[in-house]
Amino acid sequence: MTTIYERLSLYERLMRLDKPIGILLLLWPTLWGLWVAGMGQPSAFVVWIFVLGTVLMRSAGCVINDYADRNFDGHVERTRNRPLATGEVSTREALTLAALLALLAFVLILPLDRMVIWLSLPALFLAASYPFTKRFLAIPQAYLGIAFGFGIPMAFAALQQQLPGVAWLMMLANVFWAVAYDTEYAMVDRPDDLKIGIRTSAITFGRFDVAAVMACYLAALGLMAWVGATAGRGGVYYAGLLAALLIATYHFVLIRGRDRARCFKAFLHNNWLGGTIFAGLALDYLIHPVGG
Repeated sequence: MTTIYERLSLYERLMRLDKPIGILLLLWPTLWGLWVAGMGQPSAFVVWIFVLGTVLMRSAGCVINDYADRNFDGHVERTRNRPLATGEVSTREALTLAALLALLAFVLILPLDRMVIWLSLPALFLAASYPFTKRFLAIPQAYLGIAFGFGIPMAFAALQQQLPGVAWLMMLANVFWAVAYDTEYAMVDRPDDLKIGIRTSAITFGRFDVAAVMACYLAALGLMAWVGATAGRGGVYYAGLLAALLIATYHFVLIRGRDRARCFKAFLHNNWLGGTIFAGLALDYLIHPVGG
């Protein structure tokens, strides 16, 4: 019989709160959207709602992911000790926890514009359905990019009550970025995924995996440069994009040998790439405010 502390510890692992990289990769594009939609001065209350909502929805997504992969994770070296794979947490517990997290996230956005509430429905569908796409989509990472980027249109809905073209440009940039970093992640598990029949971009791209990752980085940063031009951003923002390009180049150095540990290091390092873009964006608005 486990104690309450041990049970909570299992739920923490299930939600991946002990490994916050997923939260950060979801948070950075959301912050990009908030800062552009808020023209450098988004409401602190709205930012707080989105940050907390990011944590809740990422946690719910992890639970659903492990529920969907519970029969596969035990055969993958990196995931064999996850609570659902080991049977330490039941499927009923997992689904209850995921539903509770999603409900809390929904309650959180109720003070916002009605458009945000309506957009939360496809956002929830994307988060819940992504784990199952690995069974039939050749590049499920693109679907992940849409799911992880949905905070961007929601940010515009919350702050501008509209969905301008720049919001979709940012979302498309996030799709390419997600394909890049999640392919690095998939390169770690490729031998195991081939054995159990999971489909990933690393398998689909085959020997062109490194080239595909770098092409996606270039596409993402090119689209973010277009976002900067559309939003009237200055040199500081583009300096941030240049720094992000240098980080992506470092990732090439890490992944070109396809070593599993170095590919995983590159994946984790994407936190710095997303954060660098945001730092350039926030500083640019600070130095060159709209109308200033």
